[in-house]
Amino acid sequence: METTVLEEVKRKAQKWLDSPFVDDDTKREIRELMSSPDSKVLVDSFYKDLEFGTGGLRGIMGPGSNCVNPYTIGMATQGFANYLLKSFPGQKVTVAIAHDSRNNSSRLARIAANVLSANGILVKLFPELRPTPMLSFAIRYLRCQGGIVITASHNPKEYNGYKVYWSDGAQVVPPHDGNIIREVKAITDFSQVKFDPVPENITPIGPEVEDAYYDEVIKLIPNRDAIKRQHNIPLVYSSLHGAGITMVPECLRRVGFTNVHVVEEQKQPDGNFPTVKSPNPEEKSAMEMAIAKGRAVNATMVMATDPDTDRVGIGVRNNNGEFILLDGNQAFSLLMQFLLKNVGKASGYIAKTIVTTELVDTMAAHYGIACYNTLTGFKYIAELMGKLEGKEQFIAAGEESYGYMVGDFVRDKDAVSACAFFAAIAASAADEGRSIYDSLISMYLEFGMYQERLITLTRTGREGEQAIRTMMENFRSRAPERIAGQRVVRSLDYKSGIEIDLETGKESTLTLPKSDVLQFYLEDGSKISVRPSGTEPKIKFYISVNTPLASAEQYEATRKKLQERLDTIENALLG
Repeated sequence: METTVLEEVKRKAQKWLDSPFVDDDTKREIRELMSSPDSKVLVDSFYKDLEFGTGGLRGIMGPGSNCVNPYTIGMATQGFANYLLKSFPGQKVTVAIAHDSRNNSSRLARIAANVLSANGILVKLFPELRPTPMLSFAIRYLRCQGGIVITASHNPKEYNGYKVYWSDGAQVVPPHDGNIIREVKAITDFSQVKFDPVPENITPIGPEVEDAYYDEVIKLIPNRDAIKRQHNIPLVYSSLHGAGITMVPECLRRVGFTNVHVVEEQKQPDGNFPTVKSPNPEEKSAMEMAIAKGRAVNATMVMATDPDTDRVGIGVRNNNGEFILLDGNQAFSLLMQFLLKNVGKASGYIAKTIVTTELVDTMAAHYGIACYNTLTGFKYIAELMGKLEGKEQFIAAGEESYGYMVGDFVRDKDAVSACAFFAAIAASAADEGRSIYDSLISMYLEFGMYQERLITLTRTGREGEQAIRTMMENFRSRAPERIAGQRVVRSLDYKSGIEIDLETGKESTLTLPKSDVLQFYLEDGSKISVRPSGTEPKIKFYISVNTPLASAEQYEATRKKLQERLDTIENALLG
């Protein structure tokens, strides 16, 4: 450990110990860290201030400037309050606040409400945990100027976070994100934070807001006659101990489904997530209890949502009656095909991120619907929606990381409504005497078979940040000419904003905002994207391969061939 770093860390820790604003329990935890012979946790807790990024805060809960705790949340909220008051001078500013099931989420939501209220801002507070998409909807429905949700999404139980929304119900984007960051950085001492609440400025959000949300979902569900005929198909749902239990079963009921089985062992909201290693529906282990329930009740489909209910994992039966899990690209593609078929040739557009399957682009072109690509993150999709509002009709959007959104009444990924739409897909397939698995193969036969893989490398702490930075620098300084035996024919660097056609040498300017993302297209049509996560200490590799599917009988053989190709590319990337 560098002596200068440790000395600076101890100086910052002592400042917390000397502060009259820090409670005794927090000071006790800090003293324990300072007296430990292993200084790594102390350094990781204090070596920097928890960065308020373009979407807010996310980090491990605990004492320290680099952790999520009442003090870092208080300082962030004071900065947000200062910016809101500058942005809406002379107006009575209102902010909606929600939280999920994570440990301390309710307490941190109340602290955010207290600080806002002390600054003269009106707070509309969900009295109990609610899904993140409900926060987005409430901002728009209640005509708030902003919103806050306390959640770390699908991160492990040690994490929590703080996401900031603007008046359109979307996460903040330029210029607001940068301006908020500057205001937050200006809060350098706890004495600058107004922690003492003004109770009359805080009011609960009532059930009428949820009723309005359900009405919007029901309006958009296509092929409703099929649901009436197939309302009794057995469906399984798990909230993975998260906020989804408060709305998903009720949404399915209101849409018309009458045979929904909830995984009882995972029904109770619990920030320790006792039945799963990680509450992430992208991981097979998180879906195991839902699949077991699905087998027990002979379900058509199983669904599970993450703690704040903006992502959903889907399991369906194959032709042998066994449950298989759809990845985010497969589920999104099926959702888009279902919607595009029902929209027909009507004008409108869909949206996706640059790391999401290009099968969706192919289908959109077939149906004559525009497909826009954005940077990774639903806030960029919401920003696009704002720019096109009143000009083009939004249909739906999605990303490979299990986030989907249909309709424009919510401006963030929404697993509550997504569960209803996937159930509608199951009902429509059953009404045609088919399964969702049949629909998947049929889609591949028509548009080509695409297979994707996400490789995630986690590098935590100070050393981890540097390792991730070095990996990205190496890819840029030594850009590969071949990957897994295939020539690289196009390279896109979203940080420099330059795309190069390596066959002609032609350079062109990328139209999207600059971001730390690299993409390589190979001569066989494969695509590799590399980016550091914006919310976690990870670097991510997205690989996509594709080939025509000759017949339904060739599905397994073709899938195996594509998986082998993915293996080859993965080995080439990681050595």
